[in-house]
Order: sequence, then structure tokens, then C-alpha cells
Amino acid sequence: MSRSRRAVCVFCGSRSGGLNDYEADAEDLGRFLAETGYQLVYGAGDVGLMGAVARGCMEAGGETLGVIPEHLIAREQGRQDLTRFVVTETMHERKKVMFMNSDAIVLLPGGAGSLDEFFEVLTWAQLGLHAKPILLLNTAGFWDPLHALVQHVIAQGFAENSLATFYELVPDVPTLGRRLARKLDSGLSR
Repeated sequence: MSRSRRAVCVFCGSRSGGLNDYEADAEDLGRFLAETGYQLVYGAGDVGLMGAVARGCMEAGGETLGVIPEHLIAREQGRQDLTRFVVTETMHERKKVMFMNSDAIVLLPGGAGSLDEFFEVLTWAQLGLHAKPILLLNTAGFWDPLHALVQHVIAQGFAENSLATFYELVPDVPTLGRRLARKLDSGLSR
């Protein structure tokens, strides 16, 4: 797949969560991506935060790449009216296609799947396999426990101090937008 514009992979929940702020931030992020000319790369679902980020992006005229494994099309209501829609055989292939077609990763609130996606790209960064920025939108402090866990892993000697430098917590969409622009438009990694 060739692409001409910067693309941002958004990992997020297939549920909306318990706070309205989660969905509002997802829609705001989608609009931001469209308005600044970044392509949205996401899990192709039309449910939960996935649906919200896609809705925000598409309503603002943005380009979208949705990637979904065949077995989740019905469950996640695979949205096929995207700019590009890719169906994979496995979850692992889905993550690979999303990662390979993006210049940065953003993690919104989510569950086990979002954590799996985060830890895979974090591990790849730790191993030197990529230097793409990883930003966690910390809506209402959602990712504070995850950051505390990473700090605990470091404190207990299971990772170098550098592990916490491979991602950045950001408090809101405007801050996230500024950080993405600075990192992507200037060619900076992390």
C-alpha cells in the first residue's frame, strides 16, 4: 500500500467506556486528524471509540484506512465506507498492517485489545525496531495506572529507565495535536 500523506494509527476501545469524555475526545481526535491532513489508520469498527474516531474524521472530510480481521467484521460492525478498507485473516496481521501504514501511534482508552496493541509497539520501540512516536491520550487520567505499572516494572529491575521514554502521556486533544505536529512535521521520532 502506497501513501502520500502522514498517517496516524489510533488504537482504542470497541466500547465507549464509562465517561462521555472518552467518546468526545475520540471524535475530537478524528476531526483534528482530518483538519490537519493526517490520514486515520484504525481498526475499521463502527462501534465504541473506534466508531467515534472514524465518525469525527469522516465528518470533517478526512481520509481513513480501516483494517479488520474477517472474524470481527460482524462483531465490530466493520465500516466499509472508508477511504480504504482492508480485511485480514488474523489479529496479528491487522496490527502489522496498521503499524506499517502509519507514522505515529495514538492510544485512546480501551481494554485488553488496546493494551495488547500498546505493549506490542512499545516492545518493538524498546528493541529498536521502530522510532515512531507513541502518544497516550490520557483522558480523565485513564492511563495513569498504566504509566504507574511501567514505572513499577522499571523500579523492580525488569526494564531500563528508558522504557518510559518510548511513549508520552498527553492530557487532551489540543496538546496531542501539538505534539504530533512537532514530531511528524519536523521528522522527529519519539
